[in-house]
Formats: sequence, structure tokens, C-alpha cells
Amino acid sequence: MERFRNPACWSALCLAALLAAGCRNARQIRDAEYLDVVQQTARAAELATPAAASLPPVLQDLSGPQPVEMLVDYALLQNPEIHAARKRVDALGNRVPQAASLADPTVEAMGFPFYPAVPQTAAGRTTAKLAAAQQVPWPGKLGTRAQAAEAETDMARADLAAKELEVVDRVKRAYYELYFLQQAIRITEEDRRLMEEMAEIAQVRYRTGVVGQEDVLRAQVEVSNLANELIQLRQQETSTRARLAQVLHVSPDTPIQTLKQLPAEQVPHDLERLYEQAVTARPELHAQLAAIRRDRHAVELARLAYLPDFRFSVDWAEMSTAGALAPSADGIDDVGLGMMFNVPIYRKRLDAGVREAEAQTVASARQYDALRDRTVEEVKDLYAQAVAQYEMARLLRDDIIPKAEQTLEVSRSAYQVGNIDFLQLIDSWRQLLRFQIAYQRTDSQLRQTLAMLERVLGGEVPAAAAPAPPEDVPMPPPLPPEKPSPTPPGPKGAGEGGRPN
Repeated sequence: MERFRNPACWSALCLAALLAAGCRNARQIRDAEYLDVVQQTARAAELATPAAASLPPVLQDLSGPQPVEMLVDYALLQNPEIHAARKRVDALGNRVPQAASLADPTVEAMGFPFYPAVPQTAAGRTTAKLAAAQQVPWPGKLGTRAQAAEAETDMARADLAAKELEVVDRVKRAYYELYFLQQAIRITEEDRRLMEEMAEIAQVRYRTGVVGQEDVLRAQVEVSNLANELIQLRQQETSTRARLAQVLHVSPDTPIQTLKQLPAEQVPHDLERLYEQAVTARPELHAQLAAIRRDRHAVELARLAYLPDFRFSVDWAEMSTAGALAPSADGIDDVGLGMMFNVPIYRKRLDAGVREAEAQTVASARQYDALRDRTVEEVKDLYAQAVAQYEMARLLRDDIIPKAEQTLEVSRSAYQVGNIDFLQLIDSWRQLLRFQIAYQRTDSQLRQTLAMLERVLGGEVPAAAAPAPPEDVPMPPPLPPEKPSPTPPGPKGAGEGGRPN
């Protein structure tokens, strides 16, 4: 029983009781947190369940023919990926004041209620203590951290610009693909009507005994084949419209249509200017430059780690003469000031941190060089594609298609008088159909290539005349605006029909 009269024993027992209660309380807190997390997860799952009200709406104002510029503006306002990139910029921007701020000061309060287990000094018995401390890094560390955070924000801003260019590119490529499919459907429908007329001619000649029934059957097979191609084209049109609607963040059932006729495209001829614009304005390159700045600030921070951080404190202790053991106790309160700092003596660790930051900076610089080289290569590749597509479209429209129309006209007249058979007529018709579709495909690919070039350049392609050809080839005239071909009777009325490449 003697040991239970000892104050130290009582203190130990009280401490054990408090620890046991604390363990129970901690277990209860953990259980409560677990239940709270489970409930929050269930609520999040319910909110994440797709419902009709959460689906993108079907917008009637997008129905009917729309210019690509209007759809681009709509996508820049509504696309959720752009919204997410903007919020990332906001989030990283709010890191800058956090990085530039001091850590929160600490305040410590302590009482000594278990007499006589209290500290004693010559001034008397201590009843309570109060201490406040503030961590202060070496001058320059906070500013460098803030600059590194600002560089991270600049990276996010450049990523936002790159995401906007990506969305514009996706809208334009889907739009021009939809434009091609709508033109291909129109051409195929016109050619089907032409083939139906040829089938009627073959039917008349078969009834008069001039040709055999195989001509009628071949014509009917071609009509059915065009009907099959129309089914495929309409399926591709629906899929492309859904892909465009996804970028616009609207329902895939929105009846988006392109203009019936698009203005002619031109290809710039100043390749060096394109190189300069791409290297200067491409957002991905700006993001990589910001990464280099961030890594340089990381090198500064690693070098500043050789310098100590400080911890300043002020202490106050309440003193009392009541119960004081010292006969000279005066009860005057204690006040103290303190300073503590770390001693950076582990040089290997600090040296390794500097080398790591320097290596990361060099890696970021080399990544910039690689991206710059890839950018120049993409500009050259897309430029070459655009020049070739421009020349092929001009050749198809101005030379090949008119001659194919004349060939079909001559073949149709020759078939009516019996100078050629129906297979030769069908071959002329198929060639015209193939060339008409090839022209629409090439024109669409030219527009898509220019859209991809805009993304690499970081902005619009500078307006210019057609590209300069080799010195021994005369300069071709610029593409005039396309005109819808009339539908006169005869082979020329076949229009522009056919199958996609």
C-alpha cells in the first residue's frame, strides 16, 4: 500500500487511465470516420449514376447548316475538357500565395495541477506555461518557392491554350469529315438517278431486241450497289455527327449539318514563316519553357537547403509562492526568448538534392529541344501534305472530272447507237463517280490538314496565295469558289456521286 501513497504512482495510474480512454476514443473516432467515408461514397455513387436530366441536351439552335466558326465558338464555351483545364489553372494559381506564406505559428499551453509534482525554481512554484513559436526559412526560400509555383501555373495556362487548340482541331476535322460525307451522299444519290436513267435506256433497247437482258441486269445491280453504298455513307455520317456532338458537349441526337458549300482554301507559301510561328506560338513549347523555369527554381531551392531555417519562440511561465520550497521565492513570472535553427551538416544528402534538381533541369531543356524539332517536322509534313492535296484537288476539279464527264457523254451517245457495249458505258460512269468522290475527299483532307497545321502553329494559318511550285512548273491559278454542278439531262447530270475511298 505504500507505493500507492507515492504521488508518482498515482500519476502513472492516471496516465494509464487517460491512455486507455484515449485509445477507446481514438477507436470510436476511426469508426465514425469510416462510416462517414462509406456514406459519402454511397452518395457520390448515387450522384454519378447517369440520369436523363444529366445528359447533354439536344439543342435545336444547332440544327440546320452551320458554319464551322460558330461550332468552334460553341465548343470553346461548352467543352468540359476546356472547363477542367481552366479550373486546373485556378487551382495551381492558388498555390502561389500558399508557397509564399510562412508556416502557421505554434502556441503551447501547459498547466501543473498535480501538486507536489510541479516544477520548482528559486522564484517559486510554476503553475502554468505559455509558449509561442514561428518557423522562419532562410531569406529567399519563400520567394523561390513562389516563383516555382508561378511557373507551374504558367504550365497550366499553356496546357489550357493547347487544350483549346486541340478542341478547335477536333471540331474542324469532324466538321470537314461530315461535310465530305454529306457531299458524298448527295453525289451518290445523283449518280443513282443517272444509273436509273441508263437502266431505262437498256430496258428500252432490250425490248427492241438490240441488246440482251444482261445489260438490264447489270444496270439494276449497279443501282442496288449504290443503295448499299448510301447505307454505309449514312452510317458514317451518323457516327461523325455523334463525334462532333461529343466535342460540342451536346446530345449525339442533335441534327448538326454543315454548309452546303464551303469557301475555297488556300495554302501559305512562306514555310520559314510557319516555322517561326510554330516555335514562337505553340502552347506545348511554352509549357515546356515554364517547366524549365520551375526546375531552375528547384535548383535554387536545393542550393538554399545548405542554409539553415530558424525557429523563434517566446515563453512565459506563471510563478507562485504558494507551496514553494525555496524560502527566497518571490513569485515573479518568467519570460524567455528563444531561437533554434537546424544545422545542415549532411552534405551528401544536400549535394544529391542539388544534382537531382540540375539533372531534372537538363532533362526538361532536352525535352524542349525534342519538342521543338518535332514541331518543325510536323510543320514541314503538314505543309507538304497540304500542297499535294491542293494540287490534286485542282487537278481533279479542273482537268480530270471535266474530261471524265465528256467521256461519259460520248460513251452514252455511242451506246445508244450501238457503237459500244454496256460494260464500256458502266466503266465510264464508274470512273466519273470515282473522280467526283476523290475530289470531295481530297478537298476535305486539305481542310483537315490545315486544321491540324493550325494546332501545331498555335493559331490560324497566315493567309497567303497558293504555294510556289518548282521553278520549271508554271504557277497554277488559285482555286475559285466551288459551284454546284447543274443537273442537265444526260450523263453530265450524273453530278457528283459515288463511293468513299
